Amino acid sequence: MSAANTIKQAQVAAGSGEALRLLRTVFGYDRFRGAQEEIVGHVHGGGDALVLMPTGGGKSLCYQLPSLLRAGVGIVVSPLIALMQDQVDALLQAGVKAAFLNSSQDYATAADTERRLLRGELDLLYVAPERLLTERFLGQLDHLYEQRRVALFAIDEAHCVSQWGHDFRPEYIQLSILHERFPAVPRIALTATADTLTREEIVRRLGLAEARTFVASFDRPNIRYTIVERDNPRKQLLAFLADHRGEAGIVYCLSRKKVDETALWLQSQGVAALPYHAGLDAGMRREHQQRFVRDEAVVMVATIAFGMGIDKPDVRFVAHLDLPKSLEAYYQETGRAGRDGEPAEAWMTYGLNDVVIHRQRIDESVAPDEQKRIERGKLDAMLAYCEAAGCRRTVLLNYFGETTAACGNCDTCQTPPELWDGTTAAQKFMSAALRTGQRFGAAHLIDILRGKATDKVAQFGHDKLPTFGVGADLDDATWRSVARQLLAGSLLYADAQSYGALKLTENAKPVLKAETTLMLRRQALAKKKTAKPKAVFPADLPAADAGRVDALRQWRGQAAREQGVPAYVILHDRTLHELAARRPQTGAELLDVAGIGQAKAERYGAALLELLRE
Repeated sequence: MSAANTIKQAQVAAGSGEALRLLRTVFGYDRFRGAQEEIVGHVHGGGDALVLMPTGGGKSLCYQLPSLLRAGVGIVVSPLIALMQDQVDALLQAGVKAAFLNSSQDYATAADTERRLLRGELDLLYVAPERLLTERFLGQLDHLYEQRRVALFAIDEAHCVSQWGHDFRPEYIQLSILHERFPAVPRIALTATADTLTREEIVRRLGLAEARTFVASFDRPNIRYTIVERDNPRKQLLAFLADHRGEAGIVYCLSRKKVDETALWLQSQGVAALPYHAGLDAGMRREHQQRFVRDEAVVMVATIAFGMGIDKPDVRFVAHLDLPKSLEAYYQETGRAGRDGEPAEAWMTYGLNDVVIHRQRIDESVAPDEQKRIERGKLDAMLAYCEAAGCRRTVLLNYFGETTAACGNCDTCQTPPELWDGTTAAQKFMSAALRTGQRFGAAHLIDILRGKATDKVAQFGHDKLPTFGVGADLDDATWRSVARQLLAGSLLYADAQSYGALKLTENAKPVLKAETTLMLRRQALAKKKTAKPKAVFPADLPAADAGRVDALRQWRGQAAREQGVPAYVILHDRTLHELAARRPQTGAELLDVAGIGQAKAERYGAALLELLRE
């Protein structure tokens, strides 16, 4: 073993006890979760790291603690203004000297933050990539680097570097400058979603070839996954929301117009819904986001422009009215639910038209052919997930290279779909496509198969075809399911150049020639939902404890309003429940409650102890 490695290991070991002390005194937790301790020790010792950890898994501690342990300021690169604000608010509550620099600030505020940075008055500084890459800011970093006052660089949402990913940001590609310009400063890149291709690009783009990779489990066992065939989407959404009255959630739509219409309709149904998309003016977006973060029962209807960096832990559901373009996007969007570990739901309504729209967008884009090929592959994986006959969680985790047994907490586990021999049905459907010149979409082909004498069928003389009426034994919903599964199985594809017409692929030949059997899924009748999974903290509190939680919530809400911060920045729900159950009577006992460190004990201890005594 080299002398350098021996010194590094000694530094890590020496810092381990100090890291645990800071975890307790600053953040109020008495133990690390998962690989947190190992990551903190590695970065504290000067090592580079790539961290893949699910939303709510505790990524931020992996760079916040090393920043406190190492000399100088930790620079956190984040594209998310909302996340910067929330994390800085939370750090200030914990007694950490933190600040941010982004476009939301006026000149005087930004200049004051820069002065504090140069005077060594900050432990952590969050900065947008655009700001970091300016010569002015890089010059300030040069000055700090010469004095060995840069603790680390944390690159959050590192998947933004990937051109094949779901949230590419061109500024991220330039972040390799950190390695080139400040080689002695450790870097930690973090993301909650990255398939193998995206991971490889993160390593290559950011110069992390020597970095150690930490991969936590992607499983979010508290989230229940459900996908339903689109029938009457508004009626279906309202039925889903009936189980979530008074709870915060997000409803994702593909277009701005659909966001606006859905939000207005939900408001008319008595739901506290707000729209969010890039077409709204900045002031309205900011106001709606703040209401969502600070109120407890707002439903945000949004395009995917909303959600990244929202640190709200008590989002109880995420609903999709349109199909996401990839499993990475789906995983990240659904991961915004249940960050507190409490039961949450990911619900989606999905139809054949989603497939056609996404195929068209890929085919009509100006992207290089290689990128189109990759995007088609990602869409195929998304379709396979939607049409899975087995456990959805197993399919989702397999995509990220993780194996797991059936979860019992998704729709396909709780109501397993039936499998049936769909070979003949598939042959009929594909024959109808061939006999009509592969020029039509699913709806028209189904009309032919069902023997419906529509004007369009008569116009093209398709009522004279041998396939007219041969599928009358199956209803429309079953034929739509057949079409979706043929698309998901790559036996058909939707041709964008022909307005979404369904055409056969090479994979269709063995089925057409009866050389193979094709088993298809048929969704069984939905059963009543089983009980939600056990909560991390008790959901059914004794009456006395429930009363104390209500009183604590009221106190927390008042404190949050006075300070202009979200309630969860003061104390998380889990901490309120533990306070109610344990009823600490002294300052020392208060420090034993998870989530209360020294700064919060000093700031709120007297009020909390008095309230609990009452």
